[in-house]
Amino acid sequence: MHTRRPFRTLALALGTAGLLISGCSSGSSSSGAASPAQAASVSPSPVPAALKSYYAQHLSWRDCGVSGFQCTTMKAPLDYAKPDGGEIKLAVSRKKATGPGKRIGSLLVNPGGPGGSAIGYLQGYAAIGYPAQVRARYDMVAIDPRGVARSEPVECLTGPQMDVYTQVDQTPDDDAEVTKLSGAFKKFATGCEKRSGEVLPHVSTEETARDMDMLRALLGDEHLNYVGASYGTFLGATYAELFPGRTGRLVLDGAMDPSLSSIELNRDQTAGFETAFQSFAQDCVRKSDCPLGTTSADEAATRLKKLFTELDAKPIPTGESRDLGESLATTGVIAAMYDESAWPQLREALTAADAGDGSGLLALADSYYEREPSGEYANLMYANAAVNCLDLPPAFATPQDVTKALPSFEKASPVFGEGFAWAALNCAYWPVPATGTAHRIEAEGAAPIVVVGTTRDPATPYHWAESLADQLSSGTLLTYEGDGHTAYGRGSDCIDTAINTYLLEGTPPPADKKCS
Repeated sequence: MHTRRPFRTLALALGTAGLLISGCSSGSSSSGAASPAQAASVSPSPVPAALKSYYAQHLSWRDCGVSGFQCTTMKAPLDYAKPDGGEIKLAVSRKKATGPGKRIGSLLVNPGGPGGSAIGYLQGYAAIGYPAQVRARYDMVAIDPRGVARSEPVECLTGPQMDVYTQVDQTPDDDAEVTKLSGAFKKFATGCEKRSGEVLPHVSTEETARDMDMLRALLGDEHLNYVGASYGTFLGATYAELFPGRTGRLVLDGAMDPSLSSIELNRDQTAGFETAFQSFAQDCVRKSDCPLGTTSADEAATRLKKLFTELDAKPIPTGESRDLGESLATTGVIAAMYDESAWPQLREALTAADAGDGSGLLALADSYYEREPSGEYANLMYANAAVNCLDLPPAFATPQDVTKALPSFEKASPVFGEGFAWAALNCAYWPVPATGTAHRIEAEGAAPIVVVGTTRDPATPYHWAESLADQLSSGTLLTYEGDGHTAYGRGSDCIDTAINTYLLEGTPPPADKKCS
């Protein structure tokens, strides 16, 4: 289990990120028309001379073999501080505006992670699931961030090695188990350095934001129009900070707070999952088939904790070579917290686990880790660690630091706190020092930016959205009073109408608008 892995919904994000682009053949290329100018009080800064050749490159678009989609490859400097020191190739896909109506420009999308495939999200959901009027007037575009999926992906472990890693006990009971967990984190980090050492220092959010600006220019757009979910909100806010004069219509859904340290982010997210679990538990105990009791959320929490303790002592069979222990079971429960539509599946999985069958919780855990039936894993978790550990200094430097922090994590969540605290130790052993720091993002001079928060969001707690909207000089907060991770396209006509109006007309919703 990794913490600080904000992501979009289980059904949409985890289900689409594994799709592949294949069968590219020669086709025509087109840069498209420029976006209309957006209101901004600062002028775009000129492109540095050392980057002009990158900003002037030609994108050769090809048929991707997926209906209506084109693909291409964009070159970027591996190291923006040394543009002549080598290149990285980044995969891009788009689906052109369908009409009717005048084309507005390109709409870049990112589902979060970090480590989620934006191209998988585009092809599996956004380009077919976003409202028709938005798809009619925007070219829908995605770029897999550096180190992710098709863009020179970070690799760390083999499939069998990852199977072992995901089963390591993350609630150690003694020094021997602490040593084993620390050793697993070290082996993970060493594997990343061995397999992807060249790219590891260059997968930061800032570098990806710079890649996005280059793509904006190559698409022929004066301003970047963007919908980012979860971690994608941090990416979008970083873009606005770097390029306020080039910021167009930005929707930041399921917002992160860039001013928080790594330990604060992890502890807040722990509390967020506790809030989500309480909501699930309150729903569950009202049902006659609830495997966690039928009296109260507190009873449900006690019974779930008891199940975890039993699985820690004695894993149960799953019908596969992997048994279900506490770590995989916890991950399975966490996966279902991302989207309330997964709650029935979680109830069934917990009922089966009580009867000695761990297959249901294992399936949920596998969806979280993007494990294929073949035993291979997508690079989601590898890229997730690589970006997180580069963006901020580690939450903890030693196991002793974790031990000192345990009470605050367990206060945040009696059910998940201990595991989340120990999981936050992973960056302590990272082979590349962090290059980013926690700081407020104001993006002075940017066009209006819509920040969306869900009140019972597990992965990006609501107060993060409140904070980001307050930090951004042009931020407007849009609130969804409900469950699950992110809000756009999840069934609220109020949310969707507000965002669609902003994307199509440039008019943000009224300040502090609330939807349910």
